[in-house]
Amino acid sequence: MDAAIDIKNSMVYNESELAPFVRSLGGRYMLLKAAKKKASGMKIIIVGCGKVGHTLTERLVQEGHDITIVDTSERVIRDTTEVFDVMGIRGNGASLSVLMEAGLQTADLVIAVTGSDELNLLCCTIAKKAGKNLAAIARVRNPDYNRELPYLRQQLGLSMIINPELEAAREIARLLSSPEALTISAFARGQAELVRFRIPGKNKLCGMCISDLNTIFHFDFLVCAVGREGEVRIPDGSFRLADGDDIMIVASTRDVHKIFESINLRSTAVRSCMIIGGGKSSYYLARLLLEQKMQVKIIESRRERCEELSALLPEAVVICGDGGDEVLLKEEGIDSAEAFVPLTGLDEENILLTLFAKRVPNLKTITKINRITFNDVIDGLELGSVVYPKHITAESIIAYVRARQNSIGSNVETLYHLFDNRVEAIEFNVQKSAPIVGIPLMDLKNKKDDLLIACINRGGKIIFPRGQDAIQPGDSVIIVTTHTGLSDISDILKQR
Repeated sequence: MDAAIDIKNSMVYNESELAPFVRSLGGRYMLLKAAKKKASGMKIIIVGCGKVGHTLTERLVQEGHDITIVDTSERVIRDTTEVFDVMGIRGNGASLSVLMEAGLQTADLVIAVTGSDELNLLCCTIAKKAGKNLAAIARVRNPDYNRELPYLRQQLGLSMIINPELEAAREIARLLSSPEALTISAFARGQAELVRFRIPGKNKLCGMCISDLNTIFHFDFLVCAVGREGEVRIPDGSFRLADGDDIMIVASTRDVHKIFESINLRSTAVRSCMIIGGGKSSYYLARLLLEQKMQVKIIESRRERCEELSALLPEAVVICGDGGDEVLLKEEGIDSAEAFVPLTGLDEENILLTLFAKRVPNLKTITKINRITFNDVIDGLELGSVVYPKHITAESIIAYVRARQNSIGSNVETLYHLFDNRVEAIEFNVQKSAPIVGIPLMDLKNKKDDLLIACINRGGKIIFPRGQDAIQPGDSVIIVTTHTGLSDISDILKQR
């Protein structure tokens, strides 16, 4: 490995000359990039470079971390290293020799996101045994392990176990509780929510200044961001709302339904939902909806899977058939359903099914997209609410990574990317050493532009701050900003 290290540390090399050399290293393919990483970044090994692994690589590289990817596919390694400034190794991520070659002894974090739960857990276990002060995160998707996750995490010493399908199902369930919302993001351990919705034509909000919204919303709230014609703004009180604006409001969870009541939009949860596809996401979602006493109908084409779902979810109606059959959808009552959620394994099929279902008046549709990244095209289709499991996974892990980095006086608790990643909403747990503790917000003269302190959670009480309020130790603070990469509450201050 000495020759490879020398090559990495040199500033100029020819990739075509390097590739034959690194292929000879144990039959694996390793491509080393020359650019230096930020000194403050962590050294992270990502095992598995599928949809989630690729998204994580992209996001973590953007945040300045030193990334090494491990995958069994030479093509995947080559394609990824050609796009991102990362090192790649072809091999089994559960092999100690492969992990050592990837730099396990100096790594800060291992993230295992292969297609196998067992391989992910084994990879993290081996990494934890061999690496000093190493953190490990595993993706575990199988429902059979779901109730055992706290035990597995404790016994294996893992920092996080994440289930993308379960997290996506939870987000969809939140959206079905407020049908007019495009997105709902939970903060403060569920005590506060960021709700995004589109202002319909001729609504009473059209033409109103944000400072005048108190005449409509008779509860505590704050307008955090407005999207209009492809641009996103953190508005002030003089900003005037218009037809078609995407508006994001933070309110306490108990008051969220009042947002829609106040502007004469539907505020009650749906009572019936038709789900297309019988995979893991469908199972998790159906279970959550049944717990909320909703009527659930699942359409799945595989008879064996239908029998499994019928046994697992006896209160749901399971139909064996083609969810893309227009005649079957009408026979099974799509016209009378209140919500329609396609959860097939194909993004294209999910999109087409949603476009078909949008013909039904007042039907709430939610589309799950795993792979497609043409955001402008998807926005132009007006699909309504769109859920990306890979983004949910990436945001949870990025929040952990930011929290693990050296902080001056806070840790990242929750992180969401909104408006196609142009806005970050971050929840910080504030410590006594934070430089903004005890200072009235009106006196924070160096606060960045396009940044809003949306609310403060103080012992379970949600506070929508005014200029005279001050952040205290132990608070959790929600920041909404168009600036990316904030890892500490002090980052809201401009550098002197």
